Amino acid sequence: MSFVKHAPAGAHRRKRTLVTTQRRAALPPLTPALVNAMVAIFLLVIVWIAFGQALGQEFVSYDDQRYVVQNPWVTNGLTLGGIQWAFTHVHASNWHPLTTISHMLDCQLYGLQPWGHHLTNILLHAAAAILLFFALRKLTGALWPSLLVAAVFAVHPLRVESVAWVSERKDVLSGVFFVLTLWAYARYARGNGPSSFWYITVVVLFALGLMCKPTLVTVPFVLLLLDYWPLGRTQQPWSRAPGIRESQGRQRRDTWTWLVIEKLPLFVLSAASCVATLLAQKEALDASLKPPLGERVGNALVSYAMYMGQMIWPAHLAVLYPYPESNLKISHVILALLLLLIISVAAFLWRRKYPFLLTGWLWYLGMLVPMIGIVQVGLQVRADRYTYLPQIGLYLLVAWSAMKLFQQWRRSRVILAGAGLLIITALITRSYFQTSYWKDTETLWKHATATTSNNYIATTNLAEALSESGRFDEAIAECQKALKIKPDFAAAHNNLGAALVENQRGGDGARRQNGAVDEAIVHYRRALQIKPDFTQAHSNLGNALLLKGQVDEAIAQFQSALEIDPNHAEARYGLGNAFVAEGKYSESIAAYETAVRIRPDYFEAHYNLGCVLATIGKTGEALKEFNEALRVDGNSAKVHCTLGSLLGRMGHREEAVAHLVEALRLKPDYKDAKQQLGELGVPVPQ
Repeated sequence: MSFVKHAPAGAHRRKRTLVTTQRRAALPPLTPALVNAMVAIFLLVIVWIAFGQALGQEFVSYDDQRYVVQNPWVTNGLTLGGIQWAFTHVHASNWHPLTTISHMLDCQLYGLQPWGHHLTNILLHAAAAILLFFALRKLTGALWPSLLVAAVFAVHPLRVESVAWVSERKDVLSGVFFVLTLWAYARYARGNGPSSFWYITVVVLFALGLMCKPTLVTVPFVLLLLDYWPLGRTQQPWSRAPGIRESQGRQRRDTWTWLVIEKLPLFVLSAASCVATLLAQKEALDASLKPPLGERVGNALVSYAMYMGQMIWPAHLAVLYPYPESNLKISHVILALLLLLIISVAAFLWRRKYPFLLTGWLWYLGMLVPMIGIVQVGLQVRADRYTYLPQIGLYLLVAWSAMKLFQQWRRSRVILAGAGLLIITALITRSYFQTSYWKDTETLWKHATATTSNNYIATTNLAEALSESGRFDEAIAECQKALKIKPDFAAAHNNLGAALVENQRGGDGARRQNGAVDEAIVHYRRALQIKPDFTQAHSNLGNALLLKGQVDEAIAQFQSALEIDPNHAEARYGLGNAFVAEGKYSESIAAYETAVRIRPDYFEAHYNLGCVLATIGKTGEALKEFNEALRVDGNSAKVHCTLGSLLGRMGHREEAVAHLVEALRLKPDYKDAKQQLGELGVPVPQ
């Protein structure tokens, strides 16, 4: 007889438990360093998915030219002279030397290859998102809400303008120094006893941030909010984030009075930055709209509400939203004011139970103050880029509110993780498509006109882009649309005049006798009536008068432009053309040389300078200028033909033939090139 031995009850369960425990033990422990590395990789990946396509995009004509492409101090790369210039001069109506130096470094590394400049923006934004997570984790001790805030900040469509636009380097660079300041402040505030090292670090990082973008002047206010929550330095235990212990040695001095005194050096830096900014932006302020204070306050209230709406539903975003002059609806102002008051009152009443509401809300309201339009700069009523750092306060408010709301639920982490992934995926998708609109200047402004109404600024800028691509009839139509919306818009009159002149010339120098120049002159004069210090309109009017043979009047217009802006390269070039018309070759050479010194890549100035030098017999110098013109544009049949002709006269037959053949390759019906080859006894290539 055999007996079947039964295992005691629970043996299998114990065995399974043992195996599971062994498997778990085999997994590497999730150390803080490993968690941080995983989060950093995650944030870097989602930033790359959202914005990586920017590497294949161009510079846009909207500020990229004066910030980078046409600024010789920047395009010359990183030099001691350039660094000195960055600290002692205003750049594009701003004093932000570190931002300017970063553009110089990009030109040193990548030249004027747009992909390199875009890459720097993407990497800086990714660094800002990663450092934001570290700072919030250090400040609050909370992992998941800090990750959610950093992830939303990283990929929200409102970030596209700051990342995909090379000129907004100041946003992403200042963002890095901002979050580093928060991180250093957390180290300082949570230290045991006074820490002069971390305090000095906070001051230095803040100063560096101000030298990237002066809108960081509100940082001392943000640090006071962090003192309230999550640091709980105001002697209110309920205002401290869970897990954040009170530091030893601070109980007696952490009063509001002390906390404000503690930040006096930061407030001094903010005040100095405000003064520097007002001095730097004097020209921009003079060119801005000057609506009444009441209208500006009303628009500010509406903008606060609109930014919140765009955070929740980021649709119909555009590069520029024109200021609604005298079109502000009182009902919109009242609704916006009520919304802001309701949220403010709720945040104040619930401050004991939910202190993060007050910190997040006041962070949003306070950081937007410099850009909200009380002091109006420019023609825009608001801009997506203005939300770059202020909206972190709203993300913080939402993330910690969600954690509080769902913390009693059994599967709260699963629910929040699932919802967070859905939100992040949706934001990445929207940012990807929004980034595609920054492909080039024309695409950017077409999208702006399609997503906004009565946007006369976008329409005018689209006309300029169309003119640059030689589509003058379309450009004229767009300018006329802009003038129907706003008849007194000087830029539209100027762009219309330019399109009319180029359309008459046929884009290739061929004249069409249709009276377009006379019509253009009318629009240029109208632009100057509206805006007497419009440098480009003075220069364009000079060019038009020169076409009419009115040389003295043309010279007067070029000189007027140069009185306003001595570094206006186009006015110098026009002045050189006017002197050539009068036979004053020495004066014309001086004007052209100044133009190419201001803009080393000024193709037309190099070419015309070469022609004048050749005319007076300075053939060696002329060859140098023609080669400089080819360096800028190697596919110019005109320059190849001129070089071939000059080299032929100098006896360099083989080189001359090579350039003439290349001219015909680029332009098969080029009669001058065929004639020059015939004179050299060379059969014309078929």
